[in-house]
Amino acid sequence: MAERPQGSGVPEKGTPEYDWLYGGKAQAPPSDATQQVPAQGGQRADETRVMPVARREARGSGGQPPGGTRTAAAAPPPKPKKPRRRFRPRLGLIPLVLLLLLVYLVGVPLYHWTTIDKVDAEPSGKRPDDQPGTNYLIVGSDKADDLSDEQRKALKTGPRGGTNTDTIIVLHTGSGGRTMMSIPRDTLTDVPGHGNQMINAAFAIDGPPLLVASVEQLTGIHIDHYVELGFGSVINTVDAFGGVEICPKQDMKDPLARLDIKKGCQEVDGLTALAYSRSRHVTALSDLDRVARQREVISALGDEALSPWTFVNPVRYWNINAAASGAIRVDEGMNPVDLGRFALAMTGESQTCTMPNLSAPSDPNRIIADPDRAPALFDAIISDSAVPKKACTPTGRAR
Repeated sequence: MAERPQGSGVPEKGTPEYDWLYGGKAQAPPSDATQQVPAQGGQRADETRVMPVARREARGSGGQPPGGTRTAAAAPPPKPKKPRRRFRPRLGLIPLVLLLLLVYLVGVPLYHWTTIDKVDAEPSGKRPDDQPGTNYLIVGSDKADDLSDEQRKALKTGPRGGTNTDTIIVLHTGSGGRTMMSIPRDTLTDVPGHGNQMINAAFAIDGPPLLVASVEQLTGIHIDHYVELGFGSVINTVDAFGGVEICPKQDMKDPLARLDIKKGCQEVDGLTALAYSRSRHVTALSDLDRVARQREVISALGDEALSPWTFVNPVRYWNINAAASGAIRVDEGMNPVDLGRFALAMTGESQTCTMPNLSAPSDPNRIIADPDRAPALFDAIISDSAVPKKACTPTGRAR
């Protein structure tokens, strides 16, 4: 490089300014001159040095400088989970449910009681004195005005008003036990005011009062209450229970009763149960066998009524009460408590008998009360004492 001429503003050679500007080999730089910092670790003098990057947390206000001790911000504690509440019935809920069930069990029969027909069954004239225990006269009539059109078609019957009776049963309850005694409809007896006739003629002549009077005169038993069941009560009540079990001892085919069933125990519906209880043209003893089957159907209904399912199923309980009340008639002196006692009597264990009888001397197709054996059965009921076994047979005939 060509030397510039002196006096042109360039420092003279040998001066400190000259050495500072162009460098000098022999002289050390002054103490206040800018000094070159030696590279560390073999780093080149002109190499760009990367400064450490400070964390965002440190760059903010109040942060630590780079390379200093840094403390991470504490995370907020997790919110505790609320425990799931399990349903636990309170002690007060159970008595409330039981109370509502009791109200339902009592209220349903009371409501249906208001729909039951009441009849005057009080006979005129002299009657037997009151007796211990309670005696119910159960009458099965051909009352069919409560049947549906489909049921009438199946039975081939019109809307009859109940002028005949196939079933006459005296049900006694008391300290001597329960006794269910059938009186065959073909029994010849004195019908008050109408002479010697079949006992079911009393019902056709003057209804319940004359039938009660005829039974009392025949047996000497004071009748406390009258209960009449129509066709519909049997059919609808059996169907409300979902059927009942019957146990025919032989195959039975009776076109007149519209019955066709095989021998042995089986579940049947209402129409079949009614036909089974009314058939009288298949077995040898005719009407005497029929009254035994009538008691069998009534007892089967009692067994179904005692089932716990009857009371815990509200729909079934309602349907049974509705069916039973829809085709039943009771005497005007009966109250809901009396009807409840009757229902309990129907469901309890009882002796089942047919009035001891003989063929009528005047007509072999009719019967009369056996003068030697019948009084023992009648007197046991009258005195509320145990019925002699030999006086209580299924057909009423001597064993």
